[in-house]
Amino acid sequence: MGTLIRHASVITMDEVTGARPITTSIRISDDLISEIGPDLEPRPDERVIDGRDRLVTPGLVNGHLHSWEALFKGRYDNLPLELWMLFSYPILGIGELPADLVRLRTLLVAMESLRAGVTCVVDDVLETPTQNVDQLAAVFDAYELAGIRANVSGHVINKPFVDTLPFVEEVLRPDLLDEVRAITPPRTDEYLDFSRRAFERHHERAGGRLRYMVAPSGPQRCTDDLLVGAAELARAWNAEYHIHVLETKVQAVTGREFHGTTLVEHLRRIGALGRETTLAHGIWLTRSDIEILGAANASVSHNPISNLKLGSGIAPFRDLLDAGVNLALGSDGASSSDSPRMLDVVKAAGLLHKVSEPDHHRWPSVAEVLRAGTLGGARSALVEDRTGSLEVGKQADLVIYDLNTLSFTPRNDLAVHLVYSENGSSIEQVMVAGETVVENGRLTRVDEDAVLAELRHWLPRVREWQEEWESVNAAFVPAFTEIHRRCAATPTGVNRWSGDEEAWLIG
Repeated sequence: MGTLIRHASVITMDEVTGARPITTSIRISDDLISEIGPDLEPRPDERVIDGRDRLVTPGLVNGHLHSWEALFKGRYDNLPLELWMLFSYPILGIGELPADLVRLRTLLVAMESLRAGVTCVVDDVLETPTQNVDQLAAVFDAYELAGIRANVSGHVINKPFVDTLPFVEEVLRPDLLDEVRAITPPRTDEYLDFSRRAFERHHERAGGRLRYMVAPSGPQRCTDDLLVGAAELARAWNAEYHIHVLETKVQAVTGREFHGTTLVEHLRRIGALGRETTLAHGIWLTRSDIEILGAANASVSHNPISNLKLGSGIAPFRDLLDAGVNLALGSDGASSSDSPRMLDVVKAAGLLHKVSEPDHHRWPSVAEVLRAGTLGGARSALVEDRTGSLEVGKQADLVIYDLNTLSFTPRNDLAVHLVYSENGSSIEQVMVAGETVVENGRLTRVDEDAVLAELRHWLPRVREWQEEWESVNAAFVPAFTEIHRRCAATPTGVNRWSGDEEAWLIG
């Protein structure tokens, strides 16, 4: 049975009307949008949705997410990335999480995402110490059950973590250095073989709704042969190549210390930069880096809330757009931003860059941030031919908002309301591939109460593990604090913090 949404206010995000609301109707046949037009009449076998006083938009795309962090939500504050990672991604003392807990953790993220109008996530899944096939399958199984669209990674670090930061041997106790270096990281051939099997088993699952992607953690955290091999594999499978680049000033200093150049220049030099590449964060980019990314037709997933919480800096939003870089938006992890709600991210992106410069003509427009949160994210995930906008032939991934709510009262520019007023409370229905997966605030495919009850059963053990991990890894805090201080004080020619750079630079 098909569906007809009649006479709704619609933001298509297509090339014609973009973020400008129009009044029209949408016909959905099976999983696809089959017709869009103002004069569509119901057919006998169609479900009809009255679109009066309703806004229909593409589902939001979360271009950078870590579902691992769902178990650390609401736990940490006032820690820069390198110190925060000691506890949210512990170096020592952690064992493999059971696949069943991974499934529940992923469902938690899927539930909150869908209820907030997110129909597609790019989930960069890192397991500590390494990811196994059962854990990866549990993530795919959870997303298949929930009905969300997802790119899911095998995230890999194949260097000892202490060898991914500058100045470590000068500041870290030798016994800790030895202990970390005694942990054997995955070899390049192991990761590439794992990814080949993952592509064969999971890529294009659930009718193409679920895809596998490769995700080397960062240029400083992986060997060059892995970076290049993963890029070649992504191109062979037409899959996303997802990598953290220049999230912090520590990483900017790291590039010069390790390679004598920026991390973006290093990726270009080794042939690991292209249309399939999405850089997570991309804050501490030089002007040359930005030009390189534009020429490579690469994407940057901008994560304003996480960047603010971890004190990482303010990404060069306007410069990236001017250079032709595709911009996506992401929540980042459920601990570094404490929520996968993308409407929060869209609003933050709209606001943050208004304080970067006084020329209001260069501030982000509502249309630009909505595009980044929809079609830009889909382009980053290499699924822009399927989702990200409401167009004939695309998958019916959409959100229906009730306009008779406080968020849309008084009713002015609906796009402005959506970015700055709406928080998800007006969402009435969410569809993915033509199926209603959220109705009146509840998921239709998942027993949310049962999932939460099952997860609560695990939480006492999880708390014990977390307290143990935090105790063990606290030994690294003095050294990592000193690394952060030294890097903050090192001139790089770029400042992405909002304060006076002279206050912390060493002349």
